[in-house]
Amino acid sequence: MKQIVFATNNKNKLREVREILGEQIEILSLEEIGCHEDIPETSDTIEGNAKQKATYIADKYHVDCFADDTGLEIEALNGAPGVYSARYAGMERGAGHNRRKVLTEMKDKENRKADFHTAIYLVLNGKHHLFEGTIFGHITHSERGMGGFGYDSIFVPDGYDKTFAELGDDIKNIISHRAIAIHKLVKFLLQQK
Repeated sequence: MKQIVFATNNKNKLREVREILGEQIEILSLEEIGCHEDIPETSDTIEGNAKQKATYIADKYHVDCFADDTGLEIEALNGAPGVYSARYAGMERGAGHNRRKVLTEMKDKENRKADFHTAIYLVLNGKHHLFEGTIFGHITHSERGMGGFGYDSIFVPDGYDKTFAELGDDIKNIISHRAIAIHKLVKFLLQQK
């Protein structure tokens, strides 16, 4: 089975990607390769952050590696939080603070259109590849659902009447922005010799 490192310290993302991939490819965590440092994310784009993380790990640990970055882009907030989604309420704040900040900023907005955009950057055999996934939807007026992570409890994907947090992992892992990008990655990896 092909082994590849997923450059993340986010246990939720790691679990989600492993569930999406099933047994097709063995995903190693940063912890499993002995990487315990914070990986720089200083780009002003989602794609740039994914590239920065994957390249850092591939160069330092000499492994095939992929990294992702995801942003929630809200039309009424001019695309915010975007690349700053993970730290929207501040570097020391968590996901709950980020969600509350979005809901506060959206309080009087009629236009609630939003999308999640994921970029996955792969370094494989020294070559670089980019895979992307986007899902459109809208922001709720309050948090709904106990599942998921990040902004899942305030985002309803188009075609559904429940948030990602209410839909559960089985559905989310089929339709989400990350799932779309991961399936492109998997298709590519399975075509490699």
